[in-house]
Amino acid sequence: MAAIPPVCNFGWQAPDFSLPGVDGKTYSLADVAGPKGTLIMFICNHCPYVLAVKDRIIRDAKDLEKLGIGVAAISSNDVETYPQDSFEKMKEEGYPFPYLYDETQDVARAYDAVCTPDFFGFNAKGELQYRGRLDASRKETGPADLRRDLYEAMKQVAETGKGPEEQVASMGCSIKWKEEA
Repeated sequence: MAAIPPVCNFGWQAPDFSLPGVDGKTYSLADVAGPKGTLIMFICNHCPYVLAVKDRIIRDAKDLEKLGIGVAAISSNDVETYPQDSFEKMKEEGYPFPYLYDETQDVARAYDAVCTPDFFGFNAKGELQYRGRLDASRKETGPADLRRDLYEAMKQVAETGKGPEEQVASMGCSIKWKEEA
């Protein structure tokens, strides 16, 4: 079932975290922050919405890093229910940015993450400036000439410190929360 996150809460401060990466290192927010801003993405291995745009996520992350935007992705899904999202399987994805495992789901809760993909774009001060979609793709990859909403928004953040007033929410699979004991 598709889930849609709320609109951007401009100025909301990025919560810190300490999470293991697939490369064997542990990362905090400061470790992944860029001099012009930071993009934190909640993704997972199995979601058709993520799979449809995986190549575009990688392209945009590389392009944003050139603009001084730090990039990291976090997987928070319940791996008991979705074993394809396990830490071992995450290591197979080959992302060129830190791919972090939120086993307790505490970071996803702190960010109020709703779906995969869910994009959080912060300025250099750690203030939320973008909570929108990558582009107009859904479960299928959209045409190659789609507007790069995430890239354009984060480029604006890198240049001005402010995100666009108009944003279209991301859409994706809901975060797979663990059952409360």
